[in-house]
Amino acid sequence: MDIKNKIKELASEYRDEIIAIRNELHANPELSFEEYNTSKYVASVLDKCNIKYESGLLKTGILANIDGKSVEGKTVALRAELDALPINEENNVTYKSKNDGVMHACGHDVHMASILGAAKILKEISHEWNGRVKVLFQPGEEKLPGGAAQLIELGIIEKMNASCMLAHHVMPTIDAGKVGFRGGMYMASADEIFIKVKGKGGHAALPKLNIDPIPIAAEIILALQKIEPDDEDIPMVLSIGKVTAAGATNVIPNLVELEGTFRTMNEQWRAKAHELIKNTCNDIAEGYDASCEIEIKKGYPFLQNDEELTTESKNLAIEYLGADNVEDLELRMTADDFASFSQHMTTCYYRLGIRNESKGIISGVHTPTFNIDEQALETGMGLIAWLVYNQLSRG
Repeated sequence: MDIKNKIKELASEYRDEIIAIRNELHANPELSFEEYNTSKYVASVLDKCNIKYESGLLKTGILANIDGKSVEGKTVALRAELDALPINEENNVTYKSKNDGVMHACGHDVHMASILGAAKILKEISHEWNGRVKVLFQPGEEKLPGGAAQLIELGIIEKMNASCMLAHHVMPTIDAGKVGFRGGMYMASADEIFIKVKGKGGHAALPKLNIDPIPIAAEIILALQKIEPDDEDIPMVLSIGKVTAAGATNVIPNLVELEGTFRTMNEQWRAKAHELIKNTCNDIAEGYDASCEIEIKKGYPFLQNDEELTTESKNLAIEYLGADNVEDLELRMTADDFASFSQHMTTCYYRLGIRNESKGIISGVHTPTFNIDEQALETGMGLIAWLVYNQLSRG
């Protein structure tokens, strides 16, 4: 049997076990940087597989190691996330979240389970390849500043010493059994904007005695929508998603608070836009004798897939799954802290289809009814094992 079919056979053999692991993880989600039980469970699975690991990275992170028949050669790294989201699950399933207000609504349970499956496969066929595989189970993907950036500061890249890093992420718009790739720029940076517009409140019937922050805030919102990069080819989004003004029908408040997001795919424009946002807010407020406080929390950078590695991985996916099951992806203005790795390493981050309309599995990520077609787990573990094998078998 050739190695590709061997990997497919093992993925099929491990399917039920990996589904059970995913269901256990899904039923017991934990929030960012609080993934203590999740970490213990992942470690217990690694122990059963006789896979060595180091734990306690940022308290809950794990770095596992699998050696080939010789440790001479390349090292390839994989990443999966440990954390869940503050969402109350509405699915009526046996593996429904047991933790009120916490749910694996972004598929990190799928990532952990499928990467554990891939680790089992790679361990089983370790006599077929040289080098090492490093498997990172990362805390805190969903919460700024992100576990990836913090681990990088602590030297995780040097510790892994990998020639490249691979990761996949669930995609509710792609059918289970299929995957998607895009080389180069793929996902945006993500910054959080907090603006306080300070005026002078009072009786709404006496506007001349007040400095009304509500129309000032409205003008700021409209002005922010007009900020555009000099280069029209630079993607960007600037959206205000929350406005709070604690007045009443006859009360002008002292304060209006705005919260929003700024996303782009160019670091130079990102820095310039931050200054434009601050100057726009301050100039408008000062024109009405009001004032502004602006805080921009810098989040993840944009995600840049290595063109050569991504093209190679896409072609290998076609070989493994067939051309009809491999799609080209469009740019996305969503974000992932895997981008921090992509700014420092050769990376490929691709999409794993989980949709099955005939089963009613159509909900998006970050929703209380998010779920997956379990075929995605077999596809996910087999494909990423195949990609790693090809990187290592060629030295």
